[in-house]
Amino acid sequence: MLLKNDTLEKIVSGEITLVFRRWKRPTVKTGGTLVTRAGLLGIDSVEECDVDSIKPKEIKAAGFKKKEELTAMLSDRKGSVYRIKVRYIGEDPRIALRKSSKMPNAEYEEIKKKLERMDASKVHGKWTVKYLELIRDNPEVLAAEIADSIGMDKPRFKANVRKLKALGLTESMPVGYRLSPRGKAVLKRLLA
Repeated sequence: MLLKNDTLEKIVSGEITLVFRRWKRPTVKTGGTLVTRAGLLGIDSVEECDVDSIKPKEIKAAGFKKKEELTAMLSDRKGSVYRIKVRYIGEDPRIALRKSSKMPNAEYEEIKKKLERMDASKVHGKWTVKYLELIRDNPEVLAAEIADSIGMDKPRFKANVRKLKALGLTESMPVGYRLSPRGKAVLKRLLA
């Protein structure tokens, strides 16, 4: 579920507690979490609803002044309407991971196993070390340029980098990526 920066800020402040989306199927689930640019959000409930059943207080809780604004936002997609109750939990947990360059052997071995599982994919083959090296050698370079240099389309490249980011190995920059201290430490050990 993508959220605009303004919406995220209002969720963090508690001004927005509901989000409405039109989906063919929900992309979040009750009891789950969502990592966003603003931090970690809790998903307290996800319920299918009818637009006509949305109450004025819910429209306000979603950050809209009028029902027409909400329905206009929902009109550009197909599917059912869902009411999602959200709350801010705290800082993105990957931030703490990224900062930690010293790790016990057991933690390193767990990361290594996860990278090996990613490399075992028949679709991409061995790619994780190659990506880490590309990002190390091309910090803050447009993702499209790096993807093009290896003959890959940008969306697929970025999807793979997100997998590395989830492990705390890379950081998104205003332009491109860079290795986190954790990523540098892991790559050094992988190449040793």
